Amino acid sequence: MHCPFCGANDTRVTDSRLVAEGDQVRRRRQCANCQERFTTYETAELIMPRVVKSDGSRESFNEAKLRDGMLRALEKRPVSAEAIEASVERIRQTLRARGDREVNAREIGEAVMKALRSLDQVAYIRFASVYRKFQDLDEFRAEIDRLSQEPTDEPEGSGTQHGAS
Repeated sequence: MHCPFCGANDTRVTDSRLVAEGDQVRRRRQCANCQERFTTYETAELIMPRVVKSDGSRESFNEAKLRDGMLRALEKRPVSAEAIEASVERIRQTLRARGDREVNAREIGEAVMKALRSLDQVAYIRFASVYRKFQDLDEFRAEIDRLSQEPTDEPEGSGTQHGAS
């Protein structure tokens, strides 16, 4: 693998471990030339369904777009990178496992909201406010009330902390 810092071809793996519930390998690498360290993730390449947008147009599934949307909502929130990657991978697996050639963008948005709801409630509200196009405070209140009525399910490894400190 090429070093992203100096472009040299000689990099070595210093550590490997399974992440995303064993569906991904995280590798720490070090460049033999400049000694910089970097992380790579390895996953099986499988064909994802095409995304049908609300206007009827179709596009290829874009994992980076999915991750970026989640990261924007999770900005400055206490959620680990591993928990985020695991959520992205779970959404990918769910879409792949369906076996459909196409999936509605709305279904992906709902899956992101479900993942964010279990990762961090503030991030969930941020995402929902944009995704559902909240127009005023009443819509925020209604969503927060709905969220507070639901039983909480603590995600594993989310990095969030609850309870007395």
